[in-house]
Amino acid sequence: MPNPSPLRVTALTATALLLLAGLAGCGDDGDSKDKDEDLSAQKLSWKDCPEPSESEGGSGAPSALPDGDAWKCATLEAPLDWNKPKGDTIGLALIRAASSGAEDRRIGSLLFNFGGPGGSGVTTLPSFGQDYEQLRTRYDLVSFDPRGVGRSAGVTCEDDEQLDEYFQQDGTPDDDAERQTLLDNTEKFNEACEKNSGKVLPHVRTTDAARDMDLMRQVLGDDELHYFGISYGTELGGVYAHLFPKKVGRAVFDAVVDPTQNLEQGSLGQAKGFQLALDNFAEDCASKTQKCPLGDSAQNVKDRIAKLLKDLDGKPIPGILPRELTQTAATSGIAQALYSQEFWEFLTKGLQQAYDGDGQALMLLSDAMNGRGQDGEYSNLSAANVSINCADDRSRYTVADVRAKLPEFRKASSLFGDYLAWGMVNCTDWAVAGAADHPDVSAPGSAPILVVGNTGDPATPYEGARKMVDSLGKGVGVELTYKGQGHGAYDSGNKCVRDAVNGYLLDGKVPSTGTVCS
Repeated sequence: MPNPSPLRVTALTATALLLLAGLAGCGDDGDSKDKDEDLSAQKLSWKDCPEPSESEGGSGAPSALPDGDAWKCATLEAPLDWNKPKGDTIGLALIRAASSGAEDRRIGSLLFNFGGPGGSGVTTLPSFGQDYEQLRTRYDLVSFDPRGVGRSAGVTCEDDEQLDEYFQQDGTPDDDAERQTLLDNTEKFNEACEKNSGKVLPHVRTTDAARDMDLMRQVLGDDELHYFGISYGTELGGVYAHLFPKKVGRAVFDAVVDPTQNLEQGSLGQAKGFQLALDNFAEDCASKTQKCPLGDSAQNVKDRIAKLLKDLDGKPIPGILPRELTQTAATSGIAQALYSQEFWEFLTKGLQQAYDGDGQALMLLSDAMNGRGQDGEYSNLSAANVSINCADDRSRYTVADVRAKLPEFRKASSLFGDYLAWGMVNCTDWAVAGAADHPDVSAPGSAPILVVGNTGDPATPYEGARKMVDSLGKGVGVELTYKGQGHGAYDSGNKCVRDAVNGYLLDGKVPSTGTVCS
């Protein structure tokens, strides 16, 4: 994926932080095998979690929970092809923190998906265990590597050395030669995916993952699926609600994907969203009583960033040696930092360093976007991301399509427009046909779903929350607005948001639709 879209690769700021710090996980190798028995009757064998595989992001096994209990891991057998439920199976890696409360107060399991697509839930959930301790008083906290991710039949494309070269290329081509190079490298990447993972590629659609979640519900012993979906996880949750509306329990969608948009519309929305986040970052820096180190005004801050990127296009600077910080790497690093207001200080320092000829900090952020650890090993974040997106979305864009749309993208964002527009060629010549223009999330008869939108969200713009509520159908979606910055709301720590979400998940108290938190 030479020019990955920030939403589509790293859907959570937290996920990026974990990639920077090292992750923890568990599971099996995902080899397929044939099963004849009813998979819903299988018994999970929960054991201590091993250290994560390279595909899950590396690092050590998860630390103990705040009360000293250990995380436990298991493998769920699921059909490789849901159209052939008695055929070959794959192993799906799961992780669980057992409820800390009294058994008679336990509601069931609360299943998390943290986004991507391509993010490992097995590695992400333990890193946020403390944030969800209140929810753990009444739930077992459970997450998983979706099919195609990590140890759940993880998709493999290019190796670490090839990926280093891949992400060094120019993702915003300026002439015919650069455009052809971009297409050639995209084709090479996609062919590697087909060669190394051709058996699983037709079976990594979001509808497949949704069916996996219903199998998880049954095997975990719950009559209803209680669910917390973030970013792409909201799309996955919406698809689940469409397929199994009567099985939806208490569900929360945070950092909401607009289910009505195709790839082009979603990318254009992101261009506007990241530009808004950059505007807010620049305004914040310029408004501080202490002098902003990046410029005398918000416009000056943005002008200097634009000049840096233009200069890097012609002359990269040293990054994390031997790699250089290119224009594309710097753009993705800046985008990654805009996922959270907590990253703004790091972005400021990274830009200062880059102005002085040192690209290490921005490259570290770019590496997080692409799933590269500091040891030089890549998770399969990028491989899984492009595989799931291309299996879901039937859009296939040519160079002519992108060039025709560039003026609109540049109007949306002079900084991120080209970057996101050229990302639309990622599925060109993909081996598997895409399923639809956009997901169907209509869920008549479903229990209420709390839909939380953040007005300052760059990756899943705020307007998507209202579109999700409308698409779920009358009486299903309940909208809550958070007037904040960054990707998502619950993990911002805002008390109003947390109280509303916890009140619904723990006590079944549905907030009034239109509730606003600031």
